[in-house]
Parts: sequence; C-alpha cells; structure tokens
Amino acid sequence: MPSTTDPRRTLATDTCSLPDGRTLAYATCGAQDGAPVIAHHGTPGSRLFAALFDEAATAADVRLIVPDRPGAGRSSPPPSDWTWHDWGADLTALREAASIDRAAVLGFSGGGPFAVAAAERDWVTRLGLVSTVVPPADNGLATLSRIPYAIPLLFRCSAAVARVVGPDAVVGQYTDRDVPEPTAAAVATDFHEALRQGPGVVARETRAFGDRSLDPDRPSCPVRAWHGTRDENTPIGPAREFVEAAGGRLVTSETDHLGTLLDRRRDALAWLGGEE
Repeated sequence: MPSTTDPRRTLATDTCSLPDGRTLAYATCGAQDGAPVIAHHGTPGSRLFAALFDEAATAADVRLIVPDRPGAGRSSPPPSDWTWHDWGADLTALREAASIDRAAVLGFSGGGPFAVAAAERDWVTRLGLVSTVVPPADNGLATLSRIPYAIPLLFRCSAAVARVVGPDAVVGQYTDRDVPEPTAAAVATDFHEALRQGPGVVARETRAFGDRSLDPDRPSCPVRAWHGTRDENTPIGPAREFVEAAGGRLVTSETDHLGTLLDRRRDALAWLGGEE
C-alpha cells in the first residue's frame, strides 16, 4: 500500500516541453529498468495517481509513467481545439524525454478514452483498461457537463468539502468499501492535485465523453479490460461492448469503481508488462 508520506514529496515530478510551447508534467514509479507502461489517470486525476501503483509496478517489473493531462496538475492547458486525438502527439514528446521506444498504455476511468486514443499509435504494444469510461458516455457527469458552469461549481464544492472532511469525502465518491488510511490519503491527494489549476479540465473532459464526434478508433493492439459489475460510476455494459468489438478480453469481478482498481492493479500491470 502507498506510504502515508505525501506523494507530492515522494514522487519526483519531471517535465518536458511540447512543440507548441506547452509543458507536460509526469511522475515515474516502479522498476526503473522495467517494461514501460504509460498510465492515464481518472477524471479528475493527476500524475500523483502513480502513488497507488508503486509497489504493484515494482512487483510486475514495470516502469510506470503517469503524465498530468493538459490542464491537470502541473501540465499546461491545451489549445481550445485540442482533443484526445491530439494526445498521441503530446506523448511523442514524453516518450522522447523518458527515452521510451515502445510502451503499453493503461487507462483508468476517465483516462480510458485517452489511453484508447494513444493506442492508435503504432508504438503501443498493449492496451489495458480499468473501470473505464467508454464514449459516448451517458453517465451523470457527462449529462451535467451540458449545463454551463455546472461541473466547475460541483467540483469547487467537492474540493471544499474534502478539505474540511478529509480523504473519506473523496474516496466515498468511488467506492463503498473500507479503504486503508494510506490509500485514502493517496486518492485524496490525487484529487486535489488534479484541481490545482481549477476544475476546467474536468469540465472539458466530461463534455468530450458525451461527444459522439470524438469517438476514439478501435485499437489494433491486444486489449484487456477489468471492470466491476457493481460499478455505478462507469457501468459495465459499454465497456463490454467496446472490448468485444476490439477482440479483447474483459475480466469482471463483483467490485465497484475504485474497488476494481485496488483489486486488479497488480494483474493489469503484470499483463501490460508482458505476462501472458
């Protein structure tokens, strides 16, 4: 489990410059000489998502790289016309900075569509999805995003409540299980870091989840997904349809949104690292 030490201090943050002058920030954990895996945090989320994976990545002999997506954490906001189809180009600069030739990609929750978009690139070896959003999403946040200012107001309020109540206020949005205190602290820290620049990134991504014109292409690399049958944040039906269409394998369990990640992170990294 993650240390009780603040991951903002224990996870080193590196940055790289993108061709248009933006900055992309990222954290790295696990086995530094291991198989590279680029992980995509949820919405909201940040590079500090890596704190949930350090021990699992080391055990799987995986070098895990977790970038802040544009506008989250310490990464610059994107141009107004930027979509997840441009994300692969951003990752080219990251790969060069981190000396990565080929890599697997992982997407959790709202990071799923970005991982799928990255998998359009020929350098991606495998695609893993955990509790993933599948566009066009018809969940509560995607619906709420159509109302002007609704998402920013919601997440400003959520952040304020979480600062007063503590990590349980964040964790309770994603699971109904009892979570160890260090894990809850890591989840909450990731949540707050995601909103460092404000909730605009959440509004932008949730709007995109419901936009049918932005549907990512089906990947040609091997696909495996892990999804809980009790997931109320991202229901399993769309994930099942996506994985079947991609010719992949869906692993189900009687877990909820965050519970699936906590239970399956070792399995996901082992497969993404090359295990059959």
